[in-house]
Amino acid sequence: MKSYNLDSRFEDFAASIVVIFMQPPKSFAADYLAKQLIRSACSSALNFGEFEGAGSDRDRANKLRITLKELRESLRNINIQIKADLIKINEVNSIKNENEELIRIVVSLLKKYC
Repeated sequence: MKSYNLDSRFEDFAASIVVIFMQPPKSFAADYLAKQLIRSACSSALNFGEFEGAGSDRDRANKLRITLKELRESLRNINIQIKADLIKINEVNSIKNENEELIRIVVSLLKKYC
């Protein structure tokens, strides 16, 4: 897979989260989780960008670890929101699948640098 394709996937993933929450949630819990999900999804995309510009393999591995941490946080957040009935599974199923695929990709990349 070409790196520009991965860049786009990370950016599209983060943007899709932002789009879902264009309207402010109606409860404190929903608002808290929505804001945190936006932060972690965007952070994964931004850290992946940092990975591509890293100067050493050690720095690349570190950026990938941060990216992976943020992706896992995003997935956990989505699962919590689904279980709490704050978002509907059919609204986020494709985003959740993309999140899981990005996790697998980052894990594979990490094996190369560790």
